[in-house]
Amino acid sequence: MTKPAPVIAVDGPAAAGKGTLAKRLAAALGLPHLDTGLLYRAVGRLMIDAGLDPASTSGESIARTLSPDDLKRQDLRTPDVDAAASLVARDKAVRQALVDMQRLFAREQGAVLDGRDIGTVIFPDADVKLFITATPYTRAQRRYTQNGGSESAPDREERIRAVEQALIERDHADSTRASAPLRMADDATKIETDTLSADEVLSESLRIVRAVMSSKTESSCAANLVARAQDVCS
Repeated sequence: MTKPAPVIAVDGPAAAGKGTLAKRLAAALGLPHLDTGLLYRAVGRLMIDAGLDPASTSGESIARTLSPDDLKRQDLRTPDVDAAASLVARDKAVRQALVDMQRLFAREQGAVLDGRDIGTVIFPDADVKLFITATPYTRAQRRYTQNGGSESAPDREERIRAVEQALIERDHADSTRASAPLRMADDATKIETDTLSADEVLSESLRIVRAVMSSKTESSCAANLVARAQDVCS
């Protein structure tokens, strides 16, 4: 019997580079990709739009009716949505609704999923688990640039430090929440990206995938995955 297509979990804190990696890793391996953080952002955005408190228990019905278009909105990475997503993620009912969606997404075709609890809660038996991280300051620099911050702005350092503090607070909230806290799975491989380019992170990740999956080559699916990883790395 052919093994189902592989599931690759990419976890880590905000702005560590996991989203960029997951998207490129999925493309390199020919697998679907799901940015699970967008699910929580979309719920938070819709709650804000509806005048609802993201800290309330009103998000479950929204979570269960998310559409693909909700995930394509261009206003899901604003500071207010950052805060709302963190609050929404603490709601156990919302999380369960979105857990079902994530598992269904990867069930038949396999996938690369990035988030904060993919390897610990959503797919604890994922074929490969990566934990992507960097210092809060490095992540703040990246987020500042992503948000259009100018390298020559006179208040650049002040703004980066403000972003850094916000990320530290987000990390604390995510790692101490009662439901599915952010943590590295015991069997995950950590990649610290402070001094690595996006290409270097991809190359290292493909090396890890190839090493892990090489032990599963009795499955034709796993063999094909290894071959793809070798082609990309060569």
